[in-house]
Amino acid sequence: MSTDYYASGSDTTEGKVFTVTGQDWDSISDGLAEEADERVVVNMGPQHPSTHGVLRLILELEGETVTEARCGIGYLHTGIEKNMEYRSWTQGVTFCTRMDYLSPFYNEMTYVLGVERLLDIEDQVPEKAQVMRVLLMELNRISSHLVCIATGGMEIGALTVMTIGFRERELVLDLFELITGLRMNHAFIRPGGVAQDLPPGALDEIRGFVALMRKRLPEYADLCNANPIFKARLEGVGHLDLEGCLALGLSGPVLRSTGYPWDLRKTQPYSGYETYDFDVQTWDTSDAYGRFRIRLNEMWESLKIVEQAADRLAKMDGAPVMVADKKIAWPSQLAIGSDGMGNSLDHIRHIMGESMEALIHHFKLVTEGFRVPAGQAYVPVESPRGELGAHVVSDGGTRPFRAHFRDPSFTNLQATSVMSEGGQVADVIVAIASIDPVMGGVDR
Repeated sequence: MSTDYYASGSDTTEGKVFTVTGQDWDSISDGLAEEADERVVVNMGPQHPSTHGVLRLILELEGETVTEARCGIGYLHTGIEKNMEYRSWTQGVTFCTRMDYLSPFYNEMTYVLGVERLLDIEDQVPEKAQVMRVLLMELNRISSHLVCIATGGMEIGALTVMTIGFRERELVLDLFELITGLRMNHAFIRPGGVAQDLPPGALDEIRGFVALMRKRLPEYADLCNANPIFKARLEGVGHLDLEGCLALGLSGPVLRSTGYPWDLRKTQPYSGYETYDFDVQTWDTSDAYGRFRIRLNEMWESLKIVEQAADRLAKMDGAPVMVADKKIAWPSQLAIGSDGMGNSLDHIRHIMGESMEALIHHFKLVTEGFRVPAGQAYVPVESPRGELGAHVVSDGGTRPFRAHFRDPSFTNLQATSVMSEGGQVADVIVAIASIDPVMGGVDR
């Protein structure tokens, strides 16, 4: 008898366990032919194409009904939080931006807001920096939701949704590259403001993107909203009511799909969100379909905020984007050399031409960093997946004593078993996709 390397079995104390790696379900059922017991434990992932990265699901099945679902995490552990204790406060941004890699600006934002609260400079951050932060975060919300809808569509066979989702996301990443120099892992939002001002022509590109997205977003509605096949796969799947969400501490679209309008941008505003005109999106079905519709609607709201932010920035040409306190402001107004590498000679000449004290201060600020008064702070933000917060602790030194992130992907992943048990194997995929976990944020 030939060995099937793609559906290998092993005997354990729990009975026969099968590891599924994406092949046809018949190969599993053939392996069960000799078993009297219909119960089987299946490893789905951590490299299964439907597990949103390196998530492992341990499913106990009776036939095709899931009787128990458990998450196995930790395959993407990076030690980011611990590493931040060995870098300066500003360098910490470079680490935390890499956690939830689909929404890096939110990781930076919650950390920086905590540092600014400890420094007691929240009121000194320039208005232009706050508006730029809002602009970048809302663009980031659009790109993150596009990936969620695109990958979720791919997993249930709606390949057109995937292709157009990634097509639009590229446009957002192009804007990020124009503004920050990088497509992701930006380290652009820093204590005291942002790294640099908007480059020439950025506002025109942003307005062009908003106009284009207003034409393209209806395509998603046409493809999915009333599509009977799409609705049949999502409606009633991954059901979790308000009581369940509150008991597990869930937030974001999963919570708002129960009809509860909890959005930190409205309930606990930061960065001037209370001055922008937008609506909190909710649905009343408490299922995967409601979460999809919320994300689609939130992209429209984000476009409204981006447009308002762009209008404000147009009136702030030349305004500062970093606090005036030179003891904190990272000297990031760099001029790139003619070869595109390193600082230009003119920029170096300018720094060297200042007083010796200024040069020494510049050197110490970059190498050692600034001191932050002892204390602790927690300032959450509303990320695309829910409440994202950084608990930042200082012992009065130039490095964080502790930085711990409350990541919504990690918290929301608790709902996997509640959403999946009692349903079909195929519905596990839809339930996970509706949670939209990013494993970089789960494992950290």
